[in-house]
Amino acid sequence: MAKLYFYYSAMNAGKTTKLLQNSFNYQEKKMDTLLYTFKLDNRFGEAVVSSRIGLKASSHVFDADLDIFADIDSKRGPKTACVLVDEAQFLTKKQVHGLCRVVDDLEIPVLTYGLRADFLGEPFEGSLYLLLLADELIEVKTICHCGKKAIMNAKFDSNKRIIRQGEQVDIGGSEKYTALCRKHFNSGEVGPVS
Repeated sequence: MAKLYFYYSAMNAGKTTKLLQNSFNYQEKKMDTLLYTFKLDNRFGEAVVSSRIGLKASSHVFDADLDIFADIDSKRGPKTACVLVDEAQFLTKKQVHGLCRVVDDLEIPVLTYGLRADFLGEPFEGSLYLLLLADELIEVKTICHCGKKAIMNAKFDSNKRIIRQGEQVDIGGSEKYTALCRKHFNSGEVGPVS
């Protein structure tokens, strides 16, 4: 039975690495996968899912205008066994409902990976609806600089001060964001960053 999965965490927990490993596992069994990533995240090239540890794969891209159900339906083949979506926090409500249709109508499992909240502690639209509609919620854990579980994403400036305003979407990695426990997020203690 196909299900919609949401793997969520704070920054730098290894979500993309898990996505690529899951895709590899299907392909090793001679099953096809469809990978999607957010169009604006082109730090590693156009239509590429890339992890911090160097794993990468070609993908399709989505933006707010994509009818994701129709796109998956047109791209799937007879051996398509799974759809994997990176940066799922950037999905729209309509796209999350489209992924539900992929699961329910096309009977293809969908594995989504993304952040639960932004650097202001506010939910992303895609994450909110995945938390509400996914069949399975899987937390991917990471740690704060103090060793406690990190649940918050902090954006920082060149002086390692937390930024508490700005646009929700500002693509970046560990040069701009860090994962913190709630205590250090609230106190503004960024800790060591790369």
